[in-house]
Amino acid sequence: MKTKLLPTTYLLVAILLSIALHFFIPIMYVIPSPWNLFGLIPVVFGIWINISADQAFKRSKTTVKPFKESNVLIQDGVFRFSRNPMYLGFTSILLGVSILLTSLSPYIISIVFAISMDLIFIRIEERMLGDKFGDEWKQYQSRVSKWI
Repeated sequence: MKTKLLPTTYLLVAILLSIALHFFIPIMYVIPSPWNLFGLIPVVFGIWINISADQAFKRSKTTVKPFKESNVLIQDGVFRFSRNPMYLGFTSILLGVSILLTSLSPYIISIVFAISMDLIFIRIEERMLGDKFGDEWKQYQSRVSKWI
């Protein structure tokens, strides 16, 4: 299932839904203030990992856009730890937002978001990489996990 919406659009919608759930259907407050400020850590980590991955794509002169054919299989930098660092970064940002909001309900969106990214983007992109890079992809896939 290919989509024309970019993952950043999904992230923005997920953040807005998280905020809406927090204010309109708050399920139990789990992190009191000021401890919720620790949510800034996953937000900053998510932003950093996305910038790092984007720079790796630019250095390698390959596309960052989903479903576009890559001409290089990037295996260094943040790609040494995650085959999908940008989706990991987006999910980290969303988890950080959930922590900042203090209630349990935003975490539902974080879980749905991660599953959606896997179903809508990651599986298709990884299949495309497997088709293009064959054994090199299989070796990389066996060394580096999908998320972390």
